[in-house]
Amino acid sequence: MGDENRNLVLFDGPRRIARGSDAAVAAALRKALEAAPQAALRVFDLATGRPVDLDLRETEAAPAARRGRPRLGVAAREVTLLPRHWDWLASQPGGASAALRRLVDQARKTGADDDARRRRTEAAYGFMVETAGDAPDFEEASRALFAGDRDRLAALIAPWSPDIQTQILELFDGAASTE
Repeated sequence: MGDENRNLVLFDGPRRIARGSDAAVAAALRKALEAAPQAALRVFDLATGRPVDLDLRETEAAPAARRGRPRLGVAAREVTLLPRHWDWLASQPGGASAALRRLVDQARKTGADDDARRRRTEAAYGFMVETAGDAPDFEEASRALFAGDRDRLAALIAPWSPDIQTQILELFDGAASTE
């Protein structure tokens, strides 16, 4: 389902040890487990900040071999509207489906910055909860995060692990999602 294209990060306790695709992080995870089977290893999806499980049985080439041709086309779903909405849609060039596609595209463009900022904040918060939920000043740092106050956030998390600080600020800034 496209999971092999995720941007992941691997932590050993508070230390970041790898970052990249599913295959790259799985390889680093295998290596880390061989070196220290009892290590506190956790993998996070940088799009959500949440932990993920990797299938370590696959080789690095397996996801590419399994991928196949992507499905193309449209998906039929039910839409419930009032009669006046259907009347307006029917009068639009290209019909209801074309008008709905144009409206969705316009809404996506208009709210893209706000949506991206919200996703970054939620990812940073999810990561913070998982890695530093019991850290000093966690609640205040959370407030700063949701207020969009990067300077205060950075000051509050300064005593935390340097790798955790860096990851939170990268998620906040959006750097993690663009690499």
